[in-house]
Amino acid sequence: MNKGYFITLEGPDGSGKSTQLEHLANWLAQRGYEVVRTREPGGSEAAERLRDLVLDPQLTMDERTETLLYLAARADHLAKVVRPALAAGQVVLCDRFSDSTLVYQGFVRGLQLTELMQLNAFATGGLEPDLTLLLDGDPERLAARREERGVTDRFENEGLAFQIKVRQGFLELAKANTQRIRVIDAMQQQEAVSADLVKELEALLKS
Repeated sequence: MNKGYFITLEGPDGSGKSTQLEHLANWLAQRGYEVVRTREPGGSEAAERLRDLVLDPQLTMDERTETLLYLAARADHLAKVVRPALAAGQVVLCDRFSDSTLVYQGFVRGLQLTELMQLNAFATGGLEPDLTLLLDGDPERLAARREERGVTDRFENEGLAFQIKVRQGFLELAKANTQRIRVIDAMQQQEAVSADLVKELEALLKS
């Protein structure tokens, strides 16, 4: 049985994670890998219900409530989807994971990173991605992309200053986790972004 791989895509809203995840999934499938596409919050039935709640633009909630809902969704997602797939030797591609919690609820909302990491370790049982692909881009240009798309959630409605902090948080995490996190320029042409992502994925699979 092949070794299972857990690969996450991170980055600000509008950076192209969903599009690139599909490209990577197709690339892997063409090479004989069994691929599971998933996302956070979500991926399992209970987690998808929590996603609807935590991203509802009509709701207001404090940062602690927000964090605990995300972590509950993550725990169920890992138990129902991610761990079984990895045990079966599949490649799991996940749109967002723990890094988003550290960025949005830690760097941006102001919760203590050490507390968040402890809570996250409880929710995940210590599971970390084999590789994290961080799609990085200029917040103003990404905001324009989101406006073109016309679909917003509670976080996308926070404004430009919020998105600038999000980018800074992701880049700080990348500097602190150079072995796991690879920063990709999301402002390139889509084909160039895909090529950079495949290069990093190939390096992981060959190792």
